[in-house]
Amino acid sequence: MRLKHALALLLILAFSAGAYAAPRSKSSEKARNAAEVHVALGQRYMQQGRLELALEKLQKALKFDSSYVDAHTVIAVLYERINDQKQAAEHYRRAVELAPRNGAVNNNYGAFLCRAGKLDEASQRFAAAVADPFYQTPDMAYTNSGTCFQQAEKLERAEQDFRKAVELNPNNSEALFHLAGVLFRKNDFLRARAFLQRFEALGTPSADSLLLGFNIETSLGNAREANEYARRLRSEFPESPQRQKLEPSTPS
Repeated sequence: MRLKHALALLLILAFSAGAYAAPRSKSSEKARNAAEVHVALGQRYMQQGRLELALEKLQKALKFDSSYVDAHTVIAVLYERINDQKQAAEHYRRAVELAPRNGAVNNNYGAFLCRAGKLDEASQRFAAAVADPFYQTPDMAYTNSGTCFQQAEKLERAEQDFRKAVELNPNNSEALFHLAGVLFRKNDFLRARAFLQRFEALGTPSADSLLLGFNIETSLGNAREANEYARRLRSEFPESPQRQKLEPSTPS
């Protein structure tokens, strides 16, 4: 579970910049409609891995309507995917300029800034995201912010953000998993176990979560439970890097 996963999910579920748009003339409405069609096509081509065609459609979308926030956001994601960080930054920034109070837009830009190692700027964008009263998924911004601070080894702030995410959405599996990981690193093993169990109750565990469970139970001195996590990790993810991290002496 990484930061980019939250971002990708947001792009699919939560384009909301249109809620902030001012009334448009008939000609501008026609241009916006054309831009929307090209953005939809661009997203489809991206999902198919046809990135050159996707870029062509997204560039056409911006020619029809250079003020269309979603077009800037999606093309920014594409530029980031093809490792053109300069163009990605320009379009994320332009999206925020066009919709400065929009939660989804600020969250997207914050996630990009975090990946670029710009923690202070990213934190400002996440704060702007959760300040938007119309933003439907503020827990995602808190999750992204927590992940950003976790990567920067600022565990206290990361814990705060993950807790806020879970308070807003008790079924936020990414926040639950990362909160368990932060608490484990702080040697708070019992609470780490509790949040990991909540994560596990939501669905199929990952290799990362099974390894974390093994480490938590080992730290608590629960050999039986630790061995069960190890058995499942070996069985369900035999070729994973996480599997290789198990102690050689752990029973199969």
